[in-house]
Amino acid sequence: MGNAELHSIHVHPVKAFRALSLREAVVEPWGLAGDRRWVLIDDGGKVVTQRQQPRLALAAAELLPGGGIRLSAPGREPLTVLVPRPTGTTPLDLFGDKVEAVLADAGAHAWCSDFLGTEVRLLHMDDPATRRPVDPDYARPGETVSFADGYPLLVTTLASLDALNSLIARGDHADEGPLPMNRFRPNVVVAGTTAWAEDGWRRIAIGEVGFRVPKMCGRCVVTTTDQGTARRGKEPLRTLGRHRRFGSQLVFGQNLVPESPGTVRIGDPVTVLE
Repeated sequence: MGNAELHSIHVHPVKAFRALSLREAVVEPWGLAGDRRWVLIDDGGKVVTQRQQPRLALAAAELLPGGGIRLSAPGREPLTVLVPRPTGTTPLDLFGDKVEAVLADAGAHAWCSDFLGTEVRLLHMDDPATRRPVDPDYARPGETVSFADGYPLLVTTLASLDALNSLIARGDHADEGPLPMNRFRPNVVVAGTTAWAEDGWRRIAIGEVGFRVPKMCGRCVVTTTDQGTARRGKEPLRTLGRHRRFGSQLVFGQNLVPESPGTVRIGDPVTVLE
């Protein structure tokens, strides 16, 4: 693969909020430290994401020591939310997965509800080692995941984004491109590969940390949401549907499961092991 290296690192402290870019991150078995340990649910207990609420792209959460977060959004006073004491858990529904998590305080619910204009509650995953197993069709025994869509990490490559943007430029909605990488909400972005090289990866190493590549990442309407304005368009789903359809899925990026703990840093070499 030549001189492939880690180009950028991103965590999403609250699922569906804006990404936070880091220089380095600790790799835990269930994902990058601080990634998607918090989530919003509606009054029926279902997880709320940008699928239903594109406006979540405008909200941000800063990581605080000890696992707390500082929420911010346009026109709102920031709010510090501490990790709640696990005095009991609340069930939630994450795409059909039944998961237990701990409710934040009432002030956090009110802040998020006021921002969205609808009743939501904020929850924290207290014990990611036990709360939610990875899809058993693609997992090894004991593998767990945070509130990410399905897998601990998502990897994308700059070369594939360039290739996708070239295809968009030749399509019906060329005016929507080129798209930035934040449309795809990856955890790790790799530079120095050929386009779509990641389709063939089965195991990789980023620096000294090994990862299994269990399956491609099927994409949804969130990718059509401008992460700076929360407006929706047709791309990239229109172009992925024409050029990157695998079975029923429109694919961009690959899911990752860590094989070992460690720390990844921007500039780390990326090696294909299988």
